[in-house]
Amino acid sequence: MSLYCIGDVQGCDPALGRLLAEIDFSPSRDTLVLLGDLVNRGPDSAAVLRRVQGYGASARSLLGNHDLHLLGVAHGARKAGRKDTLADLLAASDSEAMLDWVRHQHMALHMQIGGGDLLMVHAGVLPQWTVGDTLALASEVESVLRGPALGDFLLTMYGDEPAQWSDTLSGSARLRVIVNALTRLRYCTPEGVMDFETKDGAIPAPEGLLPWFDVPGRKTAAATVAFGHWSTLGWLSRPDLLSTDTGCVWGGCLSAVRIGATLDERELIQVKCEAAQKPGKQA
Repeated sequence: MSLYCIGDVQGCDPALGRLLAEIDFSPSRDTLVLLGDLVNRGPDSAAVLRRVQGYGASARSLLGNHDLHLLGVAHGARKAGRKDTLADLLAASDSEAMLDWVRHQHMALHMQIGGGDLLMVHAGVLPQWTVGDTLALASEVESVLRGPALGDFLLTMYGDEPAQWSDTLSGSARLRVIVNALTRLRYCTPEGVMDFETKDGAIPAPEGLLPWFDVPGRKTAAATVAFGHWSTLGWLSRPDLLSTDTGCVWGGCLSAVRIGATLDERELIQVKCEAAQKPGKQA
């Protein structure tokens, strides 16, 4: 039995198929965790969702910013963007079933492996959040996504403010900060004020900002945090980090990390991808 964490697929189903063949994935034996952004920008988002749905409990997925954007477009809370490739999915005869599956996926996941904590998110974790905080706050968003207030939530989900977490936040502002941290975060100040303008690699960091994972005193530093989202950062493996978005949709690679009996046992498996979008402003 193996656990594989897979970076951003973004609708590139042919690459996902090749990667699963490369790792010899077996739903009866192995577990997949897709680290968000299953859809959009690539050629066949519907095929990705159908494939992953078909694996049942053997595949679990996090929700990335593009997956939430799919829900926003489907519910009329957001217009499709120029680079979006969601139209075929939304017009499919099984679109309702796919959208229902998406809204029941996760904002964060946690596993204990060999005595260590593996925390999985799409983008990042604010420095003042512990592993427990992250899971509890993710659950707040998951409950809304799965409940009758989904449409109202999507109408208030977009926006960059508030840019900093406070335990006193409530309502839509509270949920927006959680969503932004878990699905959009790259850089923040040492105090945890989020920045959404800079999307370059982590070296050099803009003045006054740090990659979220390098903030001194980050409360998840004792765990290993696996994430995607940051294609300009690319593959990064540290005892406390696994960065897995290697730019498949931009013509890079689609990456899987096999986790062994301990979190130190890691194997990177990659397949080359055909570019579905030209590199430029990325989200």
